[in-house]
Amino acid sequence: MYPTLYHALYDLLGLDLPVLKFVNSFGFFVALAFVAASWTLALELRRKTSEGLLRSTQRKVVVGAPATIGELSANALVGFIVGWKGLYLALHFSEATADPQHFLLSGQGSFVGGILLGALLTGYRWWQKHKDRREEPKVETMLVQPAEHAGNITLTAALWGLIGAKIFHWLENPDQFLEFVQHPSGRDIMSGLTMYGGLIIGGAMVIRYFVRHGIPALAGMDAAAPGLMLAYAVGRMGCQTAGDGDWGIVNTHPAPSWVPHWLWAYDYPNNVNAVGVPITDGTCFPGYCTHLVPPVYPTPLYETIACLLFFALLWMIRKRLSVPGQLFAVYLMLNGFERFWIEKIRVNVHVIANITQAEIISTLLFLLGLTGYFWLRRRDDPIPENHGPQAPDP
Repeated sequence: MYPTLYHALYDLLGLDLPVLKFVNSFGFFVALAFVAASWTLALELRRKTSEGLLRSTQRKVVVGAPATIGELSANALVGFIVGWKGLYLALHFSEATADPQHFLLSGQGSFVGGILLGALLTGYRWWQKHKDRREEPKVETMLVQPAEHAGNITLTAALWGLIGAKIFHWLENPDQFLEFVQHPSGRDIMSGLTMYGGLIIGGAMVIRYFVRHGIPALAGMDAAAPGLMLAYAVGRMGCQTAGDGDWGIVNTHPAPSWVPHWLWAYDYPNNVNAVGVPITDGTCFPGYCTHLVPPVYPTPLYETIACLLFFALLWMIRKRLSVPGQLFAVYLMLNGFERFWIEKIRVNVHVIANITQAEIISTLLFLLGLTGYFWLRRRDDPIPENHGPQAPDP
């Protein structure tokens, strides 16, 4: 396993780049997942626009106005945070890279660096607006193509998805929420995320974005469906690469002859959580020198394979389902089906008897998708005219 990109490049290519210790492997793949989702969403929005299924919208912008307090404050805040951490990192590089996660989420930083960079970015923003300033600012109307929203839609999904994933994790593990309230920590905010929480809350806010910006909700959801499946597959690659704990239950059964052992049972050496028993042969990374004994099902790999196949299926049928909303309904069915069955061999918290939160939600999503698919198809069918009984020929 590779907890960070530093460990991956050092092991695979022999490159010793300590600054890459700040790039967590799981976070790197999550970023790639959002890029993939944004890319496929933009492609689908462009296609639907070219086929006349979506239309451009109008947006009013003020040209020639001075910088607002909000714009200057945002630049000042970003500049302060980057300068605060950046200058301290430059002056204490060895100390910061010894435990990158602790440094990023700690109160360590350079106040001078924060003030300097914050002032620089604030001044630059003011100058940008000032050089284009007019005595009388003018309101202009711009046409916005649906595909131009892809970046903002992705950012909306990322922000609210993170919030939803954390909330649902705390609902599933209330003891961790109480511990966070008593001992707040930035590290705790970024650990322990529930995928379905992100999907539900992030999805609701994306639908809200569609409605507010004139994109028909069902058509927008269809455009997002393939990318959601692809993003989940890429995200699970991150879980597997980092060994973040999203693995399966213990598997000591003999592997079938045609299945590689690493695909049947895996011990996750150098996992990012540093859980398991110590590795004694010396082939490990300092700080992460553990592996799982006995081995477990590598469920992130199974989900990656399944979701890549489901993405291919959604991509192939996306033009064949003409009823808005049906493709998203298929996505819900596939998502629910995959997650329900993977839960049978996956480590998770039981909320009711032997039932997990994910099993409940995946079942509901499958039923919602199934019901929605046939309801949408029936709603789109033409309603036959009721002529009543035919009169006999005269």
